[in-house]
Amino acid sequence: MESIAGAMVGREREQEALSEFVTAAGGRALVLRGDTGVGKSALLEHTAALAEGERHRVVRAAGVEAESQLPFAGLHQFLHPLLPHIDQLDDGHREVFDVVFGRGEGSPPSVMTLGIAVLDVLSLAASQQPLLLVLDDGQWLDTSSIEVCGFVGRRLTGSSVKLLVGLRSDVSSAFDTAALPRLAVPTLSQKASEQLLDLRHPGLDPVSRRLVLDEAQGNALALLELPPHVLRGGRPADNREALSGYPGVPLSQRLQQVYGDRIRALSDDVRAELLRGALDGVGAGTAARHPRGTRYRMLDADEAAAGGLLDIDPLSGDFVFRHPLVRSTVVQLATPNERRAAHAALARVHREDVERRATHLAAATVDPDEEVATALEAAAESVTRRGGAMVAVSWLTRAAELSERPEERSRRLGDAAFVAGHAGLLGRARHLVGSGLAPGGGHSPASVVAAAYAALYEDGDVRSSRRHVVAAIEDLRDNGVKDSHEVLTRLINLLLAINQYASDEAAWQRTHALLDTLGELVPAHSRIYQDAWGDVVRRGAGVRERVENAFAALRDPEPWDITRLGAAAYHVDILSQYRPLLQRAVDRESGTGAMATSMTMLHQIMLDQMAVGEWDEAERTGQQCLDLATAHRHMLFAHHARGYLGLLAAMRGYSDRARRLQAAVDAWARPRGIGFLTQIADATGTTAALTEGDYEAAYLHAIGITPPGAFTPYAHQAPRTLLDLVEAALHTGRHEQARAHALAARRDRLPEISPRLAVITHGALAMTATDPTEAGHHYHQAETHPAAATFPYELARIRLAHGIHLRHTQGRKAARLTLTLATGTFERLGAPAWAERSRAELRAAGASPVAPSAHLANLTWQERRIADLAAGGLTNKEIGARMHLSPRTVSSHLYRVFPKLGITSRAALRDALAELPDGQDA
Repeated sequence: MESIAGAMVGREREQEALSEFVTAAGGRALVLRGDTGVGKSALLEHTAALAEGERHRVVRAAGVEAESQLPFAGLHQFLHPLLPHIDQLDDGHREVFDVVFGRGEGSPPSVMTLGIAVLDVLSLAASQQPLLLVLDDGQWLDTSSIEVCGFVGRRLTGSSVKLLVGLRSDVSSAFDTAALPRLAVPTLSQKASEQLLDLRHPGLDPVSRRLVLDEAQGNALALLELPPHVLRGGRPADNREALSGYPGVPLSQRLQQVYGDRIRALSDDVRAELLRGALDGVGAGTAARHPRGTRYRMLDADEAAAGGLLDIDPLSGDFVFRHPLVRSTVVQLATPNERRAAHAALARVHREDVERRATHLAAATVDPDEEVATALEAAAESVTRRGGAMVAVSWLTRAAELSERPEERSRRLGDAAFVAGHAGLLGRARHLVGSGLAPGGGHSPASVVAAAYAALYEDGDVRSSRRHVVAAIEDLRDNGVKDSHEVLTRLINLLLAINQYASDEAAWQRTHALLDTLGELVPAHSRIYQDAWGDVVRRGAGVRERVENAFAALRDPEPWDITRLGAAAYHVDILSQYRPLLQRAVDRESGTGAMATSMTMLHQIMLDQMAVGEWDEAERTGQQCLDLATAHRHMLFAHHARGYLGLLAAMRGYSDRARRLQAAVDAWARPRGIGFLTQIADATGTTAALTEGDYEAAYLHAIGITPPGAFTPYAHQAPRTLLDLVEAALHTGRHEQARAHALAARRDRLPEISPRLAVITHGALAMTATDPTEAGHHYHQAETHPAAATFPYELARIRLAHGIHLRHTQGRKAARLTLTLATGTFERLGAPAWAERSRAELRAAGASPVAPSAHLANLTWQERRIADLAAGGLTNKEIGARMHLSPRTVSSHLYRVFPKLGITSRAALRDALAELPDGQDA
């Protein structure tokens, strides 16, 4: 039978657009979107033929529902024909592909890293011959591949590569939000429908012809396939219901009835062959030409080809399904036993592919089978490391169902719940926890892990979750755990995380005692967390080196391994070294991976952006994290994000916003005993008061975190607010308290713990020294520390204090350079209150401070318009309505406008705008 793609009728508009697409200079992407059977595959093949006529190389791929859960399966289809070009890449980019396709170890790359590597491969291939990538049934492509295709498709301008994608309009996919140009493919007009029907099925009697036209409704596939069904035995069907099956049944289902009649007429052996091909995702249509060996090859199926169910790929000679509906109909008609037999055969075919073999084994197995369960566990571990945590949950759940022993079933359900919790699926995690309970039995250790994670993330329950976790650890210990135990490790790490959030000294001491009874059962990484997350002042010696060594030794890490070490790196102020790793992990996990872990990574990225002075970026990252946490109902992480956003607002001088966020965090965290967040709230109050010059309030907030002359045990903000307490004490005449606090930092050897603590300890010692020589020594140590530039906010504050000291001890001229440096840093950071304070000191030093840097007043047109409207008294909502923006977007613009104008409040907008030079609109 002639291929479906053999006739092109009524598609002049689409053909013209596709011809322009092929012949246009430069690269581009296009998505064809339409109903099932409307003719997308024919248009894809038509475009491929045009491209080959224009001397393009055409690479085809097809989304397959059977592989939609296998990360990067679709990308592998596209890149398999281009493997020789991958070998020409540098080692770094080759390693990216090795990791993604499971041929090597290492951290999975981010979408950006992988996308850039793919662009390099395509560029190499297109340097020899223009390239057209054709993807049919894109709605079934796995999410990981779609993200990369979207990234690549948006960046083809200027290349010799084109990407053409066919999508079904009735199935949602990640391509829907890929922001690629689209071309809608509607049904055929009445005239074109008649023309196609008469061309392909001439001689139909008028009754049958009218019946087909009415039922097909312009659908090209229906026009081609319905006529033989109408003419049963050479006569018209007796009535319309004989064709449609049931009135109102969708056309796609009626076509499946048509294909079903043909499939039932096949021999058992041919039906079994088609079923194996369908379950393994053999392609459909001429646009689905796969490299030999990546799919099951259907053999001895000529009977099905003669019946209009299969075509023959002209390039490979392999059988392919005539249309995706044929493939799905084959599966639907098979009995459960037939499907299981086919899956068992396919598991043998893919015995070297851990993920594909496991999926077929799972589908082939009914009764508990430990071998299959173990294979699924291995597949889940593999897919988790490639960014597919959500897929891993499904596979671990199936592994639990196939477990032979109750304890293995409970353990695997606990593993599934653990991964679900990290993937942000707290409801699923709770359900899995309940499923893992033996009738009449108590909670298993694995279920305790998942339940405690859910309680901690959703409601910040540090008290009951700690009790349950401690009891589970004690049970495992008392039952004689001998070797390293994965569930025990998870319990230990969770207990340490709970203690970090609680920040309670007594609880930490009990935890140390408990872990001491476990001895070598506590992993080395957990010992790092124990020392870094708790009391870095008393237990932080040597932690920095241990963290660096642990990161250097990471091989193929789970996403939560990265965040735990990232938290330790934050406490010793070396997070900047690992931000690229965190960013890649966030990109990888977004959408289908460990969402809860992504939130922690975003917190850590934001903290580093705050530390290094990237405050606009930190604002965006914090808001992204808050939105994500709120959407997943992770209230702990949502308030954690609010805490950091409040602290950032205080640093920038946005006092009203800082105090609103401070109050919200404190009101939620304090009743729950979450000391980690209440300390951030107190630090926000301290910073906001310092920025405003309210030193008495700053001092009272600071001593709420730690008293002068000591560092409260297990209070992570105690050493971090060293400089704040010292400055507030000095400005309020509490010189003894300030000096005692600086000396306590030296006594407790804070400079040895982290580079930031070294800088601020020397700054505190300099500010409180009565001997000018000693003060000069410590100012020099602080300002020339190798890491000083990594912490520009603290460095600028120290320079401001140094400049004041120099003006009083050595004269005005000696102070000018240091004060100028401080002023410039504050301006670049966007800290107008601090910048104005520094400019005042410059004036006192006899210098004429330059106006704020030119960029501060360089408003874009949109920023100027929003500022004018705000100065006129409009609310953010009213401004948004006028400018077609959301209130949140308006708020973000104003936060950028304030530091540019050197102001900190909305009330100052009118005067600031009046001082701009004439015509300064952009």
